[in-house]
This record gives sequence, structure tokens and C-alpha cells, in this order.
Amino acid sequence: MNKLMKLGFALVVAGATAATAMHISASAQPAPVQPSPVKRNILQRADVPGTNLETIYATVEIAPSFKAGRHSHPGVVMFEVLDGEFWIAPDGQAEKTMKTGESMTIPSGTIHNEGAGPKGVKLTVVYVVEKGKPLVQPAQ
Repeated sequence: MNKLMKLGFALVVAGATAATAMHISASAQPAPVQPSPVKRNILQRADVPGTNLETIYATVEIAPSFKAGRHSHPGVVMFEVLDGEFWIAPDGQAEKTMKTGESMTIPSGTIHNEGAGPKGVKLTVVYVVEKGKPLVQPAQ
């Protein structure tokens, strides 16, 4: 009887271990990754001599109808719309829709919302920002 109990206990432990291993294996598979609605491709970076600033030159693609939410940047941002429509709404100002070929400068720390038109947008952007800070900071 003792051998039978040991065998039964061993089978229960083995079954629980196998079930746990299968659960871990199944849950360890990463979920499908959704593409980011904002794709930033940094082309060049350069320090601004004598300051704690850097210049970042990039292209930015924003998915159709995406709204970024209110945020700011730790420095000046200059951009040109390369393709599509881009809208921007600085706090306290009317929303402005910009088309291909139009450009704008956003002063440092300006809280604003922005996004793409129904077909998405591609921008060329120059950031002159504080080194070590994220390019985008959510508004409080």
C-alpha cells in the first residue's frame, strides 16, 4: 500500500509539473506587438557647443487619425510637413491643420496636442532639446 501511495503521489506531482510547464510555455509566448502610431527615424544628432543642448534631425511618420495627447518638448521643435495633413492645437489657441510644404516652430515647453489627418502624415523635424531628456513629455 505504501508503494501504491508513493506512486500515486509521484503521478500527481508529475502531472502538476507538466501542467505548470505547459501553462508557462503557453503564457511565455509574447503577444503580437502592435506597431507604434508614431515612427521617429533619427537621421543625425549633434551637440550644441557650450550648452546642455543637442540638435536632433529626424523624419516622423504618424498613423492615420492618430492623436498624440497633450504634451510638450524640452526644447524648440521645428518641422515641415512632407506628405499628408498634420494638425496641431497649442493650449489656448485654435487647432491648425497643416498641409504638405507648410512648416512651423513650437517654442520650448509649449503644451499642445497634435496628430495626423485621415491618411497619416510624414514630417521632417529638427529638435533643439536638453540632452538626456525624453523628446516628448506628457502634460500634467
